[in-house]
Amino acid sequence: MTMEASQNVTVPRKKIAIRFVYALFFLLLFEIIKIIFQITVVFQYCYLLVTRTYSTPVREFSNKLAVYAYRLMRYATLNENLRPFPFTSFPETMEDPEADVTFS
Repeated sequence: MTMEASQNVTVPRKKIAIRFVYALFFLLLFEIIKIIFQITVVFQYCYLLVTRTYSTPVREFSNKLAVYAYRLMRYATLNENLRPFPFTSFPETMEDPEADVTFS
C-alpha cells in the first residue's frame, strides 16, 4: 500500500480512541522507565568507581531496557503497530554492547 493510499483510509474513531488509551499507558510506562534508567546509570557508575570495572548484568539489562523504550516510543508515535511488552514478549537487544568501555 502506498503512502497516499494509506492516508486516505478512514479509521473508526473508536479504534483511534483505543489506540490513544494504549499510547497513554505506554507513555506512563516510559516515564517509569526513565526513572529506572537514571537509577541504573547512577548504580553502574558507583559500581565502576568502587570496583574499577562495570557490572555486566546491569549493562545487559540497560541495553534491553533501551530497546524496550525505543519500541514504546515507536508505538506511541504511530510508527509501529505491534504493541510492546506486556502485550508481546520483551524485546531482544538490537545491538550488542561494545566489547571494551573506554574513557577518553
